[in-house]
Amino acid sequence: MSRYMFSCVLLLRLLSTDAFAAQACEPDGEVRFVCGLTNPEDLYRIPDTPWVIASGRVSDVEGPIYAVDIRNYSSRVVFPENTSLPEHDNVTYQDCPGPNTSSFQPHGLTLREGNGGVHTLYVVGHGEREAIEVFDLDVRGTFPSLKWIGCIVAPEGTRRINSISALPDGAIAATNFDTAGGELWEWHPANGWTEVPGSQMPGPNGLVSSADGRWFYIGGWSDQALVRLSRGTTPVQMEAVPVGFNVDNVRWGTDGTVVVAGHVTRCDSDPCELAVARVAKVHPTTFNVQQLVDYKGTDFFQLGTVAIEVDDEIWVGGIRGSLGIARFPQ
Repeated sequence: MSRYMFSCVLLLRLLSTDAFAAQACEPDGEVRFVCGLTNPEDLYRIPDTPWVIASGRVSDVEGPIYAVDIRNYSSRVVFPENTSLPEHDNVTYQDCPGPNTSSFQPHGLTLREGNGGVHTLYVVGHGEREAIEVFDLDVRGTFPSLKWIGCIVAPEGTRRINSISALPDGAIAATNFDTAGGELWEWHPANGWTEVPGSQMPGPNGLVSSADGRWFYIGGWSDQALVRLSRGTTPVQMEAVPVGFNVDNVRWGTDGTVVVAGHVTRCDSDPCELAVARVAKVHPTTFNVQQLVDYKGTDFFQLGTVAIEVDDEIWVGGIRGSLGIARFPQ
């Protein structure tokens, strides 16, 4: 499928949801929504700007990347539409075969801050290939714009890359989500992928790292916990902090805590307390847990996957038929 045909198919799929979304995007009590997005699985706030980047999963093989304006709650597709022509950095990403010209399903996001309003955006992509697609993200104009500059093909033998985090010295870390037994990987521009020692666990999902690169904080989906893992130490240190739900994505909070988001899709106790979306804050060293959101959902919002702080609200993205971003008061 050509990029033009892919864009047309994607547009038709997006338009097919408009009628329902327009009717259903109404407040649910104190919960409000950012409308006009399809399955915004991951969210990333661009520092010092009014913009949030969202990855949309329209189907199992395709989807857009959105820019969301926090000033008026509007959204705009910035990939594959409204994007600059590719410009392959074949020095940094010399093993990348070229742009993904067919199906593209964006998933996890992370950002490496640059200078002068141009940053590096890394996006986990499924579909035609399993890879991290790399973009220049330019926020100097009226809207953010993306330019594809390279890719990092997933490590051989991994099941499904899920979440990523930027590390010092141009490195990237990624989770290989496998409920039977996954692990973390690191990619370095000079020597490629290596498995992170001591990182084996069932269902590693979301991922952030400390600014100094000494610690990983991992969404333990299977263990319903936030997992802290040391980096570059012997012996490896690992602690799991139970939070009471299946942790999907994790993000740094504005106060230095780790914001964990997920859901409860199965119950091992009676009475059963299913939840479409749950959010908690975890202190990165004391491991104190503060529960913030417990949401049962609507037909408009089906399954929460990520939470970020936006001013005095918590924004939660979702999948499985979620047609917007849920906004909860703090």
